[in-house]
Amino acid sequence: MMVKLTAIVLICLATTFSFADTKADPRAARSANVAEIRKLAIDGNADARFYTGFMYEKGQGVLLDYAEAVKWYLKAAEQGHAGAQINVGIMYFKGLGVLPDYAEAAKWYRKAALQGNVNAQFNLGLMFNKGQGVSRDYVEAAKWYLKAAEQGNSGAQFNLGLMYYKGDGVARNFAEAFTWYRKAAEQGNAGAQFSLGLMYYKGQGVPENFAEAAAWYRKSAEQGHVGAQFNLGYMYEMEQGAVGGNAEAAKWYRKAAEQGHAGAQSNLGYIYDIGEGVPQDHAEAAKWYRKAAEQGNAAAQLNLGIMYDNGHGISQDNAEAVKWYRKAAEQGDMTAQYNMGVKYANGIGVPRNNAEAVKWYRKAADQGHEISQVNLGHLYENSDGVPQDYAQALKWYGKAAEQENSDAQFSLGLMYAKGQGTPQNYAEAAKWYRRAADQGNEIAYYNLAILYYKGLGVARDYGETVRLLKEVADQEDANVHFTLGYMYYKGQGVIEDHAEALKWFRKAGDEGHKEAGNYVKLIEQKVK
Repeated sequence: MMVKLTAIVLICLATTFSFADTKADPRAARSANVAEIRKLAIDGNADARFYTGFMYEKGQGVLLDYAEAVKWYLKAAEQGHAGAQINVGIMYFKGLGVLPDYAEAAKWYRKAALQGNVNAQFNLGLMFNKGQGVSRDYVEAAKWYLKAAEQGNSGAQFNLGLMYYKGDGVARNFAEAFTWYRKAAEQGNAGAQFSLGLMYYKGQGVPENFAEAAAWYRKSAEQGHVGAQFNLGYMYEMEQGAVGGNAEAAKWYRKAAEQGHAGAQSNLGYIYDIGEGVPQDHAEAAKWYRKAAEQGNAAAQLNLGIMYDNGHGISQDNAEAVKWYRKAAEQGDMTAQYNMGVKYANGIGVPRNNAEAVKWYRKAADQGHEISQVNLGHLYENSDGVPQDYAQALKWYGKAAEQENSDAQFSLGLMYAKGQGTPQNYAEAAKWYRRAADQGNEIAYYNLAILYYKGLGVARDYGETVRLLKEVADQEDANVHFTLGYMYYKGQGVIEDHAEALKWFRKAGDEGHKEAGNYVKLIEQKVK
């Protein structure tokens, strides 16, 4: 069984620090008289000092020299020049011309921010948001983001939206988050466009609208946002507000996969595996599964294990299958845990070890994996790898039976009929046999028929016995055919009919029923 990921949606904080505007056309630096600007700077002109710092930072008209840049930025900053103050902060933040110092960066950002510099307000918000150079303080972060956002800074608008979305520093408010995301998204902020798509997808702050979600994901995806590319691919695959199917899904998954998105790599592998939207290509599927698996993606690890198990796209290798199943199983993937149980139970790719099989079946069973629950019940019932424990067998059969597993329902009926792990209770046995029979379990039909024949747990009813037996009479089951023959022979639930009885006895005899031959001889003698 192949599995795939559902959409993984993450909202990430905008972390780009903003450099101050130079307040001069950078091209002027190449034509201006550098000596004249420097003279003005030496004479104390704040703008000239700021611009001198800029020229040294960018290597325009002078040799690039970060230490000189910091020196002149500081002179202008100490005179209250807001652009110089933010740039000093950035130089300290990045360790350009000075040793990195977040506290100094925050100090200078604050000075510029208090003068209304929008980029400094945004950067100061980030410092409080992350606890860099200052104690982490979401309330302060939200305050400075708001100031920058109100001046139109898209990064601040996005981050403020995120704070409202998460309830960091402000009361959680999806409608407010949506408002700020939209402001940033309309300025082309890819993160905000992605987040807006997510809110439309989930119906948070706005009514659910898959078409709008896909539209905003596309805007973000076209800018290279990996999460948006993945989510857009998922919407195409699920046909949620986006028409194009797996061909379009594969296109967007590929874009995200090529950026290293493990979920996209796994899903792209799955599309190649099933051959929908792209030509089926097991080798290509294995390639993408491996990329995702090596990043720790559990679904891809499981699927890569399955490909090694089946020899699809790669050489069949039980040991490799076990290796990848184990990795997925250790991350809690219940199908991989079940597969590990099967491998240990059968000694395939690992030495046979029923105790290990029980361990892995239990892990999967605890997560609700019904076949693991059935297998665990069988192992406890038959003391295979664990001490025989009918109560445990009854427990695990019961869990799987409630999930409508017909094998478990039949086994549960049998345990109630035999009184194993529970007081004997034919009414309960009949109930579980009936539920298994309703799903086509042939042996359950027979056992239920016998209960009706004997009147155990149900009122004796030969007609119902015959009806149940006829439901499965087309199967090769000697007991069913012998009992049908007996009912016709005795006229129980049907009109006595030795010719019909002979037909069923002969069929049962051909299938190896030991007593059927005696009845065949008896009827043939009577006919003579």
